[in-house]
Amino acid sequence: MRPRRSLWACVLIGAGLMAAVDEIVFHQILGWHHFWDRSTPAVGLMSDGLLHTAELLALVAGFALVGDLLRRGALSRGHAVAGLFLGTGGFQLLDGVLVHKVLRLHQIRYGVDILPYDLAWNGFAVVLLVIGALLAVRAHRRTGTAR
Repeated sequence: MRPRRSLWACVLIGAGLMAAVDEIVFHQILGWHHFWDRSTPAVGLMSDGLLHTAELLALVAGFALVGDLLRRGALSRGHAVAGLFLGTGGFQLLDGVLVHKVLRLHQIRYGVDILPYDLAWNGFAVVLLVIGALLAVRAHRRTGTAR
């Protein structure tokens, strides 16, 4: 079993999945923002394409690592599930804090009171991270692996 590699491979998949959900739902379907909103609509659209490229690379790399672990019979399923939650929550919190607040590349939504959106966005990220951390601890205890 390769618990650490299982966890990190699925962190990549989780981050890629959450980036895809963010881009598809909030950038494309709802049209609330682009990844880079501080320029022209064309630049915003291009920045969404770059985000999409990064998410696909994370997904391909994560699935390739998981495929290799499966082929070797070394996938730790508990660590993999924990990694999915840590990856989704990690991406969400990084987006909500670094991208939205620190770098101000975009906000979740414009023309509304942003506080409820920020609380929901970052609160959901924390919930995902807590679930992932609890699952990781449980997986470590079950397999007897150290941090």
